[in-house]
Amino acid sequence: MNARPDIYNFRTSSQGPESVITMISIVIPAYNEQERIAACLLALSHQSIPRNEYEIIVVDGGSKDNTREIAAGYADKVFIQTSKRVGGARNDGISSSLAEIVATTDADSVVAPDWVEQVRNSFSSPSVVLAFGPVTTMEDTTKDHLYALLFNFLIWFGALTKMYYYTLGCNTAFRKEVFVNAGMYRIVDAGDDLEIAVRMRRKGKVVFNPNMKIAFDFRRYHEFGFLRTLYEWYAIVLQGGVSEKYTYTRKEYKNKE
Repeated sequence: MNARPDIYNFRTSSQGPESVITMISIVIPAYNEQERIAACLLALSHQSIPRNEYEIIVVDGGSKDNTREIAAGYADKVFIQTSKRVGGARNDGISSSLAEIVATTDADSVVAPDWVEQVRNSFSSPSVVLAFGPVTTMEDTTKDHLYALLFNFLIWFGALTKMYYYTLGCNTAFRKEVFVNAGMYRIVDAGDDLEIAVRMRRKGKVVFNPNMKIAFDFRRYHEFGFLRTLYEWYAIVLQGGVSEKYTYTRKEYKNKE
């Protein structure tokens, strides 16, 4: 699928403080994403800053399709993960990264044309250790807009109140050294992308950048149901992140052209 990176609901902004960051590493975990990963990587390959100022790393979970072959046409590094679960895949990618700042997104998400630049702008202050942003919709449907509204309410409310930080794995960036010292992602099936903010905020400043946007694929909610997905996520998290009854990651989806 060769989707154009500008077809989604983005309003980009190049405004932001001048940054001294010279390179950024982008880590994308993937599993059986041959129908979607090209759009993700195409958007990452055409950003508002030069391509030689960031690297793209795809960490594959042992895909049975052509995910790795497609990724090799865009990414600087493509390899099979050695750690378990999606958090382990992100950890593997970050461990192999070269940059001081590392950002994560998902293989079925599409970043805004200035996303890497906005990641860089977020770390202009040395006190910032984690940055995250909002989501927009992949498809222009009423249901998807409602899902995005809910996600962004949770993101904005947490950012404004500082009661929690809704740091989705599809749109989060770290200062690498601090991330490693904090213990990296927990190897669990659900909640690892939100839990990491609890540890990172003890190490420095967590910032929300409203211009750091990605288009999110809500296919999980379409295919498995919103209430069921929410129930399973909470059930897994309340059991410590791993459940014998439910699974959240490595879902088998119906391919959509």
